[in-house]
Amino acid sequence: MEEWDNIKQEQYSNTPVFDPEAQTRRVLQYSKENSGFTLLEILIAIFLCAVVLTTVFTSYTGTFRVLDETESQAEIYRMAGIAMERMLEDLESIYIPKREGDAKSEEDTLSLFQFAGKDREIEGRSADALRFISRAHLNLGGQEQEPGAVEIRYYVKESDEGDDLVLYRSDRPMFEELSPSEDETGGLVLCERLVSVNFAYYEENGEMRESWDSSADALKGKMPSMVSISLEFLDNLDPEARLKFTTSAALPIERGYAW
Repeated sequence: MEEWDNIKQEQYSNTPVFDPEAQTRRVLQYSKENSGFTLLEILIAIFLCAVVLTTVFTSYTGTFRVLDETESQAEIYRMAGIAMERMLEDLESIYIPKREGDAKSEEDTLSLFQFAGKDREIEGRSADALRFISRAHLNLGGQEQEPGAVEIRYYVKESDEGDDLVLYRSDRPMFEELSPSEDETGGLVLCERLVSVNFAYYEENGEMRESWDSSADALKGKMPSMVSISLEFLDNLDPEARLKFTTSAALPIERGYAW
């Protein structure tokens, strides 16, 4: 019996005694040593997050920049197409009065038979002007009757910002003398964001002229057999490049029709 008591006492002496305070201290010590992030881990996480956000933002802004540039170029092509189509229709509908037998009637007819193309520049940029008689009237005012032959003018001005040029078109009944202040007014915008506007005129023999005046002695009563039109725009994708559009209109004039 005494031996059994000794064995039990030995077992109890080897069994650890539960100490709440010691257990709490061990838990707190473990938490301090193994919880949270180190400064290096936080810096690495911030770096990776910045890389991901930068990549996403760059892709996002790049996509929208490409879309904006594509839309801008599409708008230029649209404007150029509309302007070219309008000018071709105006020139192909040019008005040619019939010649009469007597001198007075011929003189009156000649006064209507005018075609004036001026070679002009605005700060070193080609900004040609053109006026002629045509039947291609645009009825924008809702008139009940068409005015018949009208004077059509193309002229160029600087935009309000002064960085580009604007092409205007106007038409009014017949060819009339205007004061200098009225010479370039009353037109509607035909094309914007231009770098240059150039007209070239070709005689029947193929000779090219930068300007044309059917009232001058050398070209009295004559009109060009063909008019070449060139429009240049700024290329938003490359500021040094230009988007150039050209076309030509063959005027419906009988060979040798001149006085």
